[in-house]
Amino acid sequence: MGYPSYLSVRLKAVAELVSDRRCLADIGTDHAYIPIWLVKSGRISGAIAADVNRGPLQRALEHIRDNGLEDRIKLRLSDGFLALKPGEADSAVLAGMGGGLMIRILKEGARVVEHLEECILQPQSEIEKVRAFLLEEGFLFLKEDMVEEDGKYYPMMKVKPPIREHREKKKPETPWSEAELRYGKLLLENRNPVLREFLEREISIRKQILSRLESGNSFRIAERRREVEAELDCAEKGLNYYAVQRDYTGD
Repeated sequence: MGYPSYLSVRLKAVAELVSDRRCLADIGTDHAYIPIWLVKSGRISGAIAADVNRGPLQRALEHIRDNGLEDRIKLRLSDGFLALKPGEADSAVLAGMGGGLMIRILKEGARVVEHLEECILQPQSEIEKVRAFLLEEGFLFLKEDMVEEDGKYYPMMKVKPPIREHREKKKPETPWSEAELRYGKLLLENRNPVLREFLEREISIRKQILSRLESGNSFRIAERRREVEAELDCAEKGLNYYAVQRDYTGD
């Protein structure tokens, strides 16, 4: 079954990360586009479409009714996971929200999150902070993806919450580098082509900024120059993943 026109490139990529046969909790559902498509395509058995505001839930209800899915997709007025019960869903999508809000929702909804098999996260900001939080809390990174749409780049990740019987925080054996936290360890290791495009653009932009800052000598400009140089260095370290072929299978 092909993708409907109402699913953007970003939402398609998010939907692709959801495992089949799951019961999905779509947190911050807005139009409920993701659960509608996943149920109609037979990918998932059912869903809970949750939002903190009544307006989006009303829009979601209209779309759900238009598709005849009232018996498969339930609506829930909820701030994050707070109106959900543990075990009601085994997969969750949090997409299109700020990183700080996403972290708060995962923290406050821990009693539900710890029963999930997977979380698909697409933060719109503070992505490095989100990755650091997930690692600190013991989430396992299963997959990362990145897409470009209308000149904007959207990284996303599929993670597994820590097993609830083992609540101690288990950090990765090898800490992630600054570049891996900023750009995504799995994206870099898999040499994601969209990330490469993003890194090349970031490097070009940072070099242009440094060129414009060359003539200035004030303290403020010097401070800004150091910030941009650090950003450039990190982006170049990320691009190095694409320059080195690490696995050699030939003679």
